[in-house]
Amino acid sequence: MKTIGLIGGTGWISTMEYYRLINQSINERVGGLNAARCLLYSFNYADVAELNQKNDHVGILRLLIETAKKIEGAGADCIALCANTLHLYADDLQKEISKPIVHIGTATANEVKKKRLVKVGLLGTKTTMEEGFYKNRLNESAIETLIPDVRERAFIHRSIFNELFKNVFNDKTKEQFLQIMTSLQQQGADGIILGCTEIPLLIKQSDIDIPVFNTLEIHVQAIIDFALDQ
Repeated sequence: MKTIGLIGGTGWISTMEYYRLINQSINERVGGLNAARCLLYSFNYADVAELNQKNDHVGILRLLIETAKKIEGAGADCIALCANTLHLYADDLQKEISKPIVHIGTATANEVKKKRLVKVGLLGTKTTMEEGFYKNRLNESAIETLIPDVRERAFIHRSIFNELFKNVFNDKTKEQFLQIMTSLQQQGADGIILGCTEIPLLIKQSDIDIPVFNTLEIHVQAIIDFALDQ
């Protein structure tokens, strides 16, 4: 079994899910008393948020490089960024480290392809929805991406940081998310990507009648596939 290197804390709520699901799934696959060989570095998200507020992308990348190298030095065989948005920096980070990054966008695109879908809606932070790093991975697999309108994107982004990151989940927010998802479906989306690892804590497959892609669970399975590939 390979050693998994996790960079979390962005935010800590979903990082707990990563840790729980990785260990639970490893045990289910291998059995006995087996659990993951895992190294976890958890950011104080306030540090990352401060860099975001300054639009300091170089500072965030530098922080990721320093952290990933620490985890590599401690024996990790791969690096996994426990947040969709951090994958904005994944390609640049990969150039600076020797171990492979298990990319959440690639893993998600593979799952969408398995469903034979060609057009999906994407929810997440404004960065995830508006920048090309996620959509490009989907486009490489001939998958078209639809995103909410400007007002809806602002609502989703605000809800992630003001509620979900703080472990707050309320019915009104969920109802608005479902309305946005229904709108994307009416625009032709065959499925919806929950492209923030906190959103699956609010929205479930049972809430809508088209496929929902839980990127946290998808990423976890890709990480485990790497760890158990001998």
